[in-house]
Amino acid sequence: MKVLLVEDEPKVALLIKRGLEEQNYEVTEAHDGEEGKIFALKNTYDIIILDVLLPQINGIELCKLIRKTNQQVPVLMLTALGTTNDKVIGLDAGADDYLTKPFKFQELLARVRALTRRQIVQTPNKILTLADLELNSENKTVVRKGQPINLTAREYFLLEFFMKNKGKVLSRAELAENVWEISFDTGTNVVDVYVNYLRNKIDKNFSPKLIHTVIGMGYVFKIEHEK
Repeated sequence: MKVLLVEDEPKVALLIKRGLEEQNYEVTEAHDGEEGKIFALKNTYDIIILDVLLPQINGIELCKLIRKTNQQVPVLMLTALGTTNDKVIGLDAGADDYLTKPFKFQELLARVRALTRRQIVQTPNKILTLADLELNSENKTVVRKGQPINLTAREYFLLEFFMKNKGKVLSRAELAENVWEISFDTGTNVVDVYVNYLRNKIDKNFSPKLIHTVIGMGYVFKIEHEK
């Protein structure tokens, strides 16, 4: 597994690099946003670990630049800014997960494993469909009415979980635990934010609508007229 680590704090970078290499990850280091951009846009990685407070190009802007050319690579953001608003800003930029400093290395490792595991797991049914929406889990593509839809890695995993559970009412806790692999935090609206991202991409300009809110319960993925 190839990892790009963009971190300007030498002690933190060394801790992460040594820990990941002990787990047989191949780690490339960048020490500022400009260097990180060069590596990220020229090479292929299985995951990018990205600090927010970076010299030259900050992590938020760097994540946006990465997402312009690569929607699939998982991005894990590290930052000392831990408010809900800070997390939403990071996720809005295209990050798939967010870890607040200080953190325990074992937690970082668990999140890296979760994000990279989703990249390699093959599902028995490679083509998932509902109405005119098609998800190919082998090549990680999504098409609706013949039109390709570009999703970030987290949006893709959310859609995949919806499609595997179509017709079932899914609570926010279920979505958080299965898509983010974390316990649901009632103080955050991350699940709702990502559901809205997904709606804008697969429902906004199409009919029938597929993502529906069930008030007080969560969401259900089904064709609009189905009861």
